[in-house]
Amino acid sequence: MISYKERLPKVTTFIFDVDGVLTTGDVQLINNDVIRTMHSKDGYALQYAVKKDFQIFIITGGNSEDVKARLLASGVKEVFLRSSNKAKVYETIKEKYSLNDEEILYMGDDIPDIPVLKAVGVSTCPQDSAVEVKAICHYQSPILGGKGCVRDVIEQVMRVQGKWMNDDAYFW
Repeated sequence: MISYKERLPKVTTFIFDVDGVLTTGDVQLINNDVIRTMHSKDGYALQYAVKKDFQIFIITGGNSEDVKARLLASGVKEVFLRSSNKAKVYETIKEKYSLNDEEILYMGDDIPDIPVLKAVGVSTCPQDSAVEVKAICHYQSPILGGKGCVRDVIEQVMRVQGKWMNDDAYFW
């Protein structure tokens, strides 16, 4: 069986869920507006990975146009909102961008993510993921969702590929 670390050199593409991965999953309602926060280290890692020619996609069941705008501004290629069937969206991404399962790392935290986690070359999850998700992932980050777990997996891939902390790392 191939280890988690042996899978990382093939990764060209990251796909992330939002709630519970890029955010803690907590939802605050202020004046009927939903407020979510994202960790700045995740934001840095996203834009740096894009700078190093990785493709990044988001598949979420959520419908926040503000979240979409923030992620697109960091260089994410596409954000798929209102995704009730994440496996179908995953297949669409693979077909549209001519990708193979082996080159894709996915991070999800809950039951709707399981079909994609089972399909990708590298399945990952935050530390506080559902038990069912933890049971099938190649790697479980020691970091909670919304607290830097995205940075954790991006950094690991980029380190293995020799793309982390080059001279261009110091600039946004």
